[in-house]
Amino acid sequence: MKKFGLGAILAAGIAAFSVGGASAADLSTPAYKAAPVVEEALSPWQIRVRALYVMPENGGSVDGILGSNLTYSDSVVPELDITYYFTKNIAAELILGVTPHDINGSGTISSLGKVGKVWLLPPTLTLQYHFTDFGPFKPYIGAGVNYTVFFNQDAKNTAFSSVDVHDTWGLALQAGFDWMIDRHWGINVDVKKLFLEPTFTLQTVGGSYLTGGADLNPWIFGTGVTYRF
Repeated sequence: MKKFGLGAILAAGIAAFSVGGASAADLSTPAYKAAPVVEEALSPWQIRVRALYVMPENGGSVDGILGSNLTYSDSVVPELDITYYFTKNIAAELILGVTPHDINGSGTISSLGKVGKVWLLPPTLTLQYHFTDFGPFKPYIGAGVNYTVFFNQDAKNTAFSSVDVHDTWGLALQAGFDWMIDRHWGINVDVKKLFLEPTFTLQTVGGSYLTGGADLNPWIFGTGVTYRF
């Protein structure tokens, strides 16, 4: 009887220890898993501030003057662009800036030297595809249209009283990338090619007119800072 009683007590103790251990283990295990942190979605708006090097091609002619040609000065200017993302890959970009250029005679009219100076306002709208599978490296390509307004046009040769380069449409191609430092800030490198061939009218001091075409077709190299809202 004593043996039976001692066995029962031992069995009860082992059972109590087991239950107590299980309870302790249960208390040490979290009752739930923490919810994953969800990053706030980025705004579809983005801006960039760039420094641009604008390099027109040299080409053009004055109507009726065989062998005439034109050259143009390069320019370094600031630029602002605004981008809107329709999806994570598809975006539209509007480029805003102004740039000054000299127009020089070349070929058979090289003796004219500097013919005039003009300022260009070339707003350009491109539709872009952004590649998003390369971590902080965000390359893109784009194509679009440009409308260039010529203003502050001055004749720089005493043979002419005025120069008038006519506003015109053009096409634009683009490639570049952002290197994102964090979710909002990045460094941008961008190259554009504008196909821009306006016509012009020169008025001589005698009152006669000369017409022709300026094959500007500039390359635009830019680098700057990106901010995604």
